[in-house]
Amino acid sequence: MADAVLAFMWATSQASRMCPVGRRVFIEHLEHYAKETDYPRLDVFVCTSDPYKEPPMCAVNTALSVMSYDYPTEKLSVYVSDDGGSKLTVFAFMEAARFAALWLPYCKKNKIVERCPEAYFRSNLSWFPETDQIKMMYENMRDRVEKAVQKGSICHDYIPNEGEGEAFSRWTDGFTPQNHPPVIQVLLESSKDKDNAGHTMPNLVYISRGKSATLPHHFKAGALNVLLRVSGTMTNAPVILTLDADMYSNDPQTPLRVLCYLLDPAMDPKLGYIQFPQLFHGINENDIYGGQLKLEFQIEASGMDGLVGSTYTGTGCFFRRGVFFGGPSKTPELNQDHLVNKSINSKEVLAMAHHVADCNFEKQTKWGTEIGFRYGSLVEDFYTGYMLHCKGWKSIFCNPKRPAFLGNSPINLHSTLNQLMRWSVGLLEVAFCRYSPITFGVKSINPLTGLCYAHYAFWPIWSIPITIYAFVPQLALLNCASIFPKASDPWFLLYIFLFLGAYGQECLEFMLAGETIQRWWNNQRMSTIRGLSSFLFGLVEYLLKFIGISTFGFNVTSKVIEEEQRKRYNQGIFEFGVPSPLFLPMTTAAVINLVSFLWGIVQVFKQRELEGLFTQMLLAGFAIVNCWPLYEAMVLRTDEGKMPVKITLISITLAWALYLASSIAF
Repeated sequence: MADAVLAFMWATSQASRMCPVGRRVFIEHLEHYAKETDYPRLDVFVCTSDPYKEPPMCAVNTALSVMSYDYPTEKLSVYVSDDGGSKLTVFAFMEAARFAALWLPYCKKNKIVERCPEAYFRSNLSWFPETDQIKMMYENMRDRVEKAVQKGSICHDYIPNEGEGEAFSRWTDGFTPQNHPPVIQVLLESSKDKDNAGHTMPNLVYISRGKSATLPHHFKAGALNVLLRVSGTMTNAPVILTLDADMYSNDPQTPLRVLCYLLDPAMDPKLGYIQFPQLFHGINENDIYGGQLKLEFQIEASGMDGLVGSTYTGTGCFFRRGVFFGGPSKTPELNQDHLVNKSINSKEVLAMAHHVADCNFEKQTKWGTEIGFRYGSLVEDFYTGYMLHCKGWKSIFCNPKRPAFLGNSPINLHSTLNQLMRWSVGLLEVAFCRYSPITFGVKSINPLTGLCYAHYAFWPIWSIPITIYAFVPQLALLNCASIFPKASDPWFLLYIFLFLGAYGQECLEFMLAGETIQRWWNNQRMSTIRGLSSFLFGLVEYLLKFIGISTFGFNVTSKVIEEEQRKRYNQGIFEFGVPSPLFLPMTTAAVINLVSFLWGIVQVFKQRELEGLFTQMLLAGFAIVNCWPLYEAMVLRTDEGKMPVKITLISITLAWALYLASSIAF
């Protein structure tokens, strides 16, 4: 069973290796195709949720980085979706709107490349006469926002005028994150607001969609669809950029790179979106948690680009608005060709925006099925990109030398595994839906792309062979049972060839992509850890959900970073700390592999016979090397990030129970 799953996953992975593509654009040639006045309007969607898990300043930095794009400001609009419905977030963006009046002209006057304020002041690459003043104002803004979040309330001294104070009156006693009317606040309007240099400011709009405890809200996909509708009534730009709250712009010319594709007359008219890779700042030298996901986000993405294009990864993606609409809308203001000629702050526009943001708007409509971002999976990004490809749209993977966007990656193991567990449930929802890539996708797109999507959708079933190989050979070894061919048997060479070949191919791909051996080693270790935790729990959770026993909620990955955790992470030390059930399978496997290897050595000396047990001892020995951070955390460490004693004791008990059960079986 394990070998069959391994064969399936290897075969599907080869589809993305058949015709990889690398691309390059020449921005200096763009002027031959269009002047700035001809550039299409651009709507940017920034999604945030919980101000305590995703600090508002994180979203503020992302918004400021895109507001300062090298793009005509009168054609640029930034919409912030606050799915937590928090007045702390709207306060943070009121502060951001004031700071933007200084930040935008400063960046453009001095030709700053790093336009995320936090990243810019942290890097200290360039300094100008007004820099100290700008930095002081930024730090003052950050202090006010962080103090408000810490207190859970906003000091009246921080509200400079009655207009802003009225905005907070909507947060009444009955207002809760899961039950409230829509809130839409225009913070900047390009036709009226000017920066300190007298230049036009981009539009900045805060949105908290209406929610009801009795209606499904479809998590991030639902929030994005509200952004689609609200932006349609206000600006209706033909190009849309979606961003997570922590994924700031690292290159102010990114929209111009996109226009090189969208305005190229030789480009396929079915080009629907341009995806940039998810890259992260703050990753430690050897990427101990495999947070870059190099294979999935870059190597395999360029392989899919040679077919019909890479999948949508949820952030850093530019869309044509038209890809989300299957035809004319019953609401004229939501038609993709609708021309908005009124102020975004007018009563008529705001009334329509509130109407389409209401929780009842989608009743008896095709939103989420044929229109907009797709519902039905916790990985709405993957599912949406897949269904767009099934509809005949194409995409492009754009991977410039300077990263277009940089985000935060979890710096503790528990957050990493929790995030992957959520992905696992969502991927399996796609794998076993009526539009499964292995059946529908292969026919509706093409066989190779269908197999690429199948490889992603069935990603969590890696847990099956990893779990089997982590326990069964070792338990057999403890019972002195040989289950593999002897070292002298020709079939033994097949196992060695497959083992070395699979690992060798992955190592070669990492090296060709410019990574180090140490990063590859940590990535393959994390593949095993994922298989014994996130994927395993995700598979079980999906099966329970399928039979109606359990349901999985959407948990936002925390972006709050503790200083001590950051120090250990930078030193390359694994962070455990919390007594999570996710740790139990891997720690139990670590105990069994260590004991079985030592027992095997004893048997070799007793019986003078290694040939029959060699493969099992090789597997156990390989696992021991991979599990060194676990042994260190269970026994040697004394810091707060060590493995909780409770988890260690339960793991030893489980290992003993498995041994007793295997003794009966053998």
